[in-house]
Amino acid sequence: MKTDRPQLIGLTGGIGSGKTTVTKIFAILGIPIYYADERAKWLMAHDYNLVKAITANFGNESYFEDGTLNRIFLGNNVFNDKKKTELINALVHPAVKTDFEAWANRQQSPYIIKEAALLFETGSYRHLDKIINVSSPLKIRIARILFRDMHRSEAQINDIIDKQWSDEEKNKLSDYIIKNVENKLLIPQVLDIHSKLTAHHQ
Repeated sequence: MKTDRPQLIGLTGGIGSGKTTVTKIFAILGIPIYYADERAKWLMAHDYNLVKAITANFGNESYFEDGTLNRIFLGNNVFNDKKKTELINALVHPAVKTDFEAWANRQQSPYIIKEAALLFETGSYRHLDKIINVSSPLKIRIARILFRDMHRSEAQINDIIDKQWSDEEKNKLSDYIIKNVENKLLIPQVLDIHSKLTAHHQ
């Protein structure tokens, strides 16, 4: 493994916190971003061993005939069941970890960002050098999601929020906290963290 590898930075935040916007600012600064949740979906459809393991555990209905993931089947039959969710996560997370490490080793940058909604909940934060949490008041987050995701009800949003750690818990374990509130601009906060993370690479 390269000794001059980039610093591995985790970026997380609860649903509706503004994590996507913050990630875009880092991307504009030229920082490579690994979108863990998107990549997990890709691996579930394209990683041969993972596809085999999911099929073996949850049946052939997990995939359509063309090999694409049957999200409706998995949503109704797997992700509604706590034990099955734990099992599929135990299959997916190691595949994502391996994929992320291979990707990180190819990057030429002072630091790279792994963006994931459940960085703490899955324990994957332990494999990273520093963590950034995007923090935002619950009321504002719910209002944002209702405006953005017309298909979600308030009950569904609360269900997602209940499955995620609270900001208080995340902030305790984070190295940097970006406050996404009406009276605080995001760009200066991102630039401040960026300068700190690139300081020893000057």
